[in-house]
Amino acid sequence: MPLIAIVLAALAIGFEQLVQWKYGPMGIIAFVALTVGIKARNTLVSGIGAVILVMLLAQSG
Repeated sequence: MPLIAIVLAALAIGFEQLVQWKYGPMGIIAFVALTVGIKARNTLVSGIGAVILVMLLAQSG
């Protein structure tokens, strides 16, 4: 069980670094808002984070 938690934490940190590298500080803000909203079960915050991420993805494509 601890191995799975370590692997998941490493994947989350890696994804966060990828977002920061590709989309800059706004990507990190969106990723944090999405994560906090999901963990707190707050649809407004998670929705804002998701919308910002979608806008960043649409802008780069």
